[in-house]
Order: sequence, then structure tokens, then C-alpha cells
Amino acid sequence: MKGLPSCNSGRCRNTRLCVEKKRVALSATGLFVVVKHTFAFGLVFLSLFAVALPANAFDIFGWKPFGGAEEEGEAVPDPIPYEAELAVSTGNEDLTSDMKSTSLLLQQQDKPPSGEAGLIARALSDRERLVAKLYADGRYGGTVSIKLAGLPLEIALEQSDLPDGRPVKVSILVDPGPEFTFGNVSISSTGGDLSTDPSFWGLAPGETAGSGKILSAEGRIVSILRGRGYPKAKITERRITADHSTNKLDVALVADAGPQARFGAVSVSGTEVTDPGFVKQQAMLPQGGIYSPEDIARARKRLNDLGIFSSIRFVEGDIAGPDGTLPIAIEVSERKRHVIGAGASWSSTEGFGVEAYWRRRNLFGRGELLSVEGSVGRIGTESFANQEYSARIAFEKPGVFGPLTSFSTSLEARQENPDAYKSRTVTYNAFLNREFSEKLKGRAGAEVFFADEEDAFGEDEYLLVGLPADLTFDNRDDKLNPSKGVFAALFAEPAYDTLNSNAMGFMKGTVSSYYALDEAKRFILAGKVTVGSILAPSVESVPASRRFIAGGGGSIRGYAYRNVGPRVGDEVVGGRSLVELSGEIRMRVTETIGIVGFVDAGNAYEDSVPDFSEELKVGVGAGLRYFTPIGPLRVDAAIPLDPGKDDPDFALYVGLSQAF
Repeated sequence: MKGLPSCNSGRCRNTRLCVEKKRVALSATGLFVVVKHTFAFGLVFLSLFAVALPANAFDIFGWKPFGGAEEEGEAVPDPIPYEAELAVSTGNEDLTSDMKSTSLLLQQQDKPPSGEAGLIARALSDRERLVAKLYADGRYGGTVSIKLAGLPLEIALEQSDLPDGRPVKVSILVDPGPEFTFGNVSISSTGGDLSTDPSFWGLAPGETAGSGKILSAEGRIVSILRGRGYPKAKITERRITADHSTNKLDVALVADAGPQARFGAVSVSGTEVTDPGFVKQQAMLPQGGIYSPEDIARARKRLNDLGIFSSIRFVEGDIAGPDGTLPIAIEVSERKRHVIGAGASWSSTEGFGVEAYWRRRNLFGRGELLSVEGSVGRIGTESFANQEYSARIAFEKPGVFGPLTSFSTSLEARQENPDAYKSRTVTYNAFLNREFSEKLKGRAGAEVFFADEEDAFGEDEYLLVGLPADLTFDNRDDKLNPSKGVFAALFAEPAYDTLNSNAMGFMKGTVSSYYALDEAKRFILAGKVTVGSILAPSVESVPASRRFIAGGGGSIRGYAYRNVGPRVGDEVVGGRSLVELSGEIRMRVTETIGIVGFVDAGNAYEDSVPDFSEELKVGVGAGLRYFTPIGPLRVDAAIPLDPGKDDPDFALYVGLSQAF
């Protein structure tokens, strides 16, 4: 929400509750904590929603703030307790561990099944799982023997009755047998021109013949054929022969590519407000072009990015006609059109803050979005006139010049009152946004910016008319927790101050890169570089809110927010150039826990080109990561190595996603 600090701004301290109709979701935009004789922290007013929700309706990572312990599951009728043990005849510890982690009988001992029939059914299922695990390890001569109260499973199944005595003793004996390797492997297809080299499909003779490798090869065969324009490709025959005298597994896979297809007519169903023609336009399926799953995936992403559909389904019809036309049906379900959100925070140093927004999706039936947002900050620490305010109205319209171009415009009024300056601004902008490719996006537009500001230089007014533009490249494998790839952003804006007759130009670039040191991606190096420059007659000719000032969570961790840069006396006034460097080593200790060590450095300078007259300020620290399904929860502690006036002794940062 514009008007409030973002998670990477370094000043964000809000954990936001967004209420959408009857649904409640926690959106952790970041929590900023600074410690220096006082302790500042963010507090979400969860109790505001307690009246409207049942006690079990809100859950944060397993913690229910409005309820007690988790509800117990439904009681199982006639539960039958049992005690299970598993052994592997060879005594192989690794294999024993794998079998134990696979066995449902062992893993679910604390959840007794219903009656003897339930226990027998669980044992039958367990035997299938254990045999499948042996096959996955390339062991096709192994056996799994299960006894219930001393009775072999087959006899227990025939009798449907177990001897008395509870808990029932369950014994599992696994004879893994020898490990098989691939022998003769043949790959063939009718159409599609597939490689016949077994090594290409991961089925090289002499390698361990795990069943998963065969299934993976089948999946690759079908995927490659579909990628070449054969949507009905399938495996028509699978011949697998295990030779127990040689411990070899012979494999023959036969695929049928089917006819090559071209995209045919596109139909749309499920729309209520949305114009079906708009859906077809945004899907941008190339009618008459060779069928491609990648085109389908890109169409799905474009429709999903509109934010107006709760579900999107592409249904492929039957291939017809001499040219192999394949009709595509797009089935959608629309989301609720109104969104209402609210949040609150409190800090011992900056007082109370509240925020709210209202949004209307799909305003005219072609994906338009209208947003009205507002916030009030520093309540209780400043007089009414010196509090922080923000109000913004924004409109977005996709597909203005084709499906890859959108239009956005906004009008915002804001009052900021950080330690370095007091600023009252009104901004109007309008942009054309263009998606050049999946990785490259850009926008260009116009902006009118009025500012009435007071800082160490005095009080002044500015009226800037500018032409901002930016370009973003992003090929990271994961936006919230990247392990490889590059993110780069470049911003430029020529502007003219009509009140003071000053021309100026703003430029800023950021590049971050990621590299995994091992195949499991448990050790990752991450680096980030940011540079900026303002071409202007002097520092004071630039509005204070537009000058470069470093420090904070998204800049140099450990230092106070916007407290690093040129000063007049003891007051930070900012500069016309900026350099920021960050490096991290990220280590994943378990599947859910990770640790991070980091170094940040940077400074702002008076001239338009950094002269490094002041040394780079350095902050060091360590962090903890808790990996959740929606991204890593981040907790960082940082120490400034060269603290200045108003800088803390150390700082804590909490947010969702990696620092960069």
C-alpha cells in the first residue's frame, strides 16, 4: 500500500490484517524494531477481529490467537491399539530407516484404526507402500512379510479375526533382495522423432533400475512430444522384464505421438461480469499456430495476473480437420469484486498507526482495478499537525494496446515527518506499462510532483514535472527465496522544477544475483549493488523527500532509517549520489530452518558522482529463517560498525521473504 513503508524500505514495522468480506488473511509486510535504551515493536490489533470470527477461524503458522488447543479429530469407532516393529533382513541401517519412514503402520501407531478390519486394511496398504519403495530402490526380488498377533497377513485376511490380546503385536520383516540394474533398454515412438539413446532418458544400462526413473522417462517423453505440437501424445506400451538370474531389468517403452495440432477456436465460459472477448485477448493464444504447452502456460499466467479470477482451467478439445485444429475452452470462476482491508500498529517510539483500503476489481468488466487507500501514523508522539498522513486513489487498466500493455494512474497526498525533514507532497502520475517478455518489463509515463518541505536548509516549495521510466529484468527461480538468477531494475526521470526554474535528472539502478554452492541448494551466496545519482544544481535544489539518504532495513541494516548521508550540523539533509552494497550467505539447516550471515555497506554523497569523501558505513549481522509455504519468515539482527548520531546500538528486522 503506497503511503506506508514497504518491507524493504527499512522503516516498515507493520504486520497487516487484511479483511476481504468474510475472509481474513494475515499479510506480514514486515516488522521494524530498533533498540537503543528503548524498545520499539509492532503490534497487530488481532482483537479487533475476534468478535467477527469463530475461535478456530484464524491460524498463524499453527497458532490460533482466538482459540485454545487444536480441535481434536472425529473419534474413531471401536479403535484397536497396536504396537508395530520393522526389521530388514540384511541389517542395512539406511534401508531400515527408509522403510520405517515409509511404513504407515509405524508412522500412525498413535492413530488406532477402526476395528480389526481397519488394522488389516492398513497392513495391506502398508505392504503395497513398502514394495513400491523397494521397486523405487531398484529391488525387484524383495519381499515384505507382515504378521498381526503372530498371524501372517494372508491368514488374518481370510479369517477376518485376530487373537485376543491388546495392543496387537505387529511385526514387519523386509527382505530387500538384490539391487537390479538396467539391461536392454529400447525407446520408440510413432511420430515425434524421439531420441533412442537410453542415457538421454536416464535409463543407461548398468545404472540402478529404480522404478521412479522409468516413470520419469515416460513423463519426459510425453512432455517433449507435447512441446513439439503433439497434444495427444501418450505411452501406449510399457514392457518391463526382471531377470532374477542376472539381476537385470529390461525396459521397452513405446510412445504414440498422435497428430500434430494447431491452436483452433478459443471459447470462454464462467464469466459473469468479465467480457469474454477480453479473456480471449489476454490469453493471446496464437490461433493457427503450432500447439505449445508453453503458450498455454503463458496464457494462464497472464489471466491469473489480472487478479479477477479465483480459478482458471484450459480444456483441450478433439483434434479435427486436415490441418489438425485443436479448440481450446477457457473455463474461469470470478473472484469477489470488492476488497476491504484494514490494519494497525504501535511503536513505543513512533506511537500508533492505522491504515485502510477499499478496492473494486473488474470495474468495467475488462480487468480494471480502482483503489482508495489511506493511513495515519505517529499518533500519540506528535501533535495533530505533525502526524504522518497518506491518501491515495489509483486506477489500473490492463490490455489498453494489446494484452501486453496496461495503463495505470494515481493521485496521492502525503505528509511525512521523519527526523531529517517534514514534507507535505501531492503527486499525480500516469504510466503505460509493457511486458516485453516473461523476464523483461518496463513502463514510461509522466508525473507532476508538488512538495512543501522544511529541513536544515529552511522551508521551500517545489513543483516538479517529470517523465519517469523504469525497466526491470527478473529471471530468479523464486521471488521470495531465490537460489539462482538475476534481478535488475533501472529507473530514470528527467524533471523540471517550475517554481524554482531548475532542471534535474534522477537515476537509480539495482542489481542482485544469487548462486547455489551445492546441488541441494542449502548454501547460497547472494549479493546486491545499488547506485544512484541526481543531476541538479545543488543538494538544496532537490526536494528533501527525493534526495538520497541511506540507512535501514532495505539499505544498511543496523543503522537508523534514513540516517546515513551528508549533514548540515547534526541534521541529515541527504545527497545527490548513493552507493549501497549487500552480501549474504544463506544456509538451510533443516527443511524449515535456515540461518544467514550478512554484511551491508553504503553511504550517500553531496555530489552527483560519489567522491567517497566519507567512508562507507558498514553493518554486520546474522539472521534466522523459518520457511513457510508462502515464503521464508525473516528475523535479522544487525550491528552498525560506525554508528552516528541517532543510530541504535543494534537493530532487529522481521519480515516475510529474504532481505533481497
